[in-house]
Amino acid sequence: MQWHVACTEFRIPKVFAMLSGLFQSTTIPVLQEVVSFSQARQAVLAGNIANIDTPGYQARDLSVEDFQARLKQAIDDRDQPQVRSPGETALAPLMAEVAKSSRSILRHDMGNVDMESQVTEMVKNQMRHNLALTILTDQFRQMQLAISGRA
Repeated sequence: MQWHVACTEFRIPKVFAMLSGLFQSTTIPVLQEVVSFSQARQAVLAGNIANIDTPGYQARDLSVEDFQARLKQAIDDRDQPQVRSPGETALAPLMAEVAKSSRSILRHDMGNVDMESQVTEMVKNQMRHNLALTILTDQFRQMQLAISGRA
């Protein structure tokens, strides 16, 4: 069966809008933001550990508090439909804001990377990442069951 061009142009936007609405009405976009943030933060924290012996290196971090505030705003704005491409995150500008951390003690070589605090933050970040992925997997499993009609 061959589709008429006008039928195809009419159906595709409706299907895309339906699927977009389906995903946007769940916690999937929120969890996507949490996973993206935790991946970016893990890279920053790993960079701190890699540069622990670099003289003058200042520890860097992504602000969890700023992320949580922006995520709350994104959740509040969720009711206003916005079409996004898969993988596009609303909080991308936050991830570009890597700030120097001033929580550590400055050493004699002017560096302030503390191994214990960096590993602790990495573990907490990894737990946040794993939790978001577990919930995301359950969300997709529920959607798959709903679509297949098997409970």
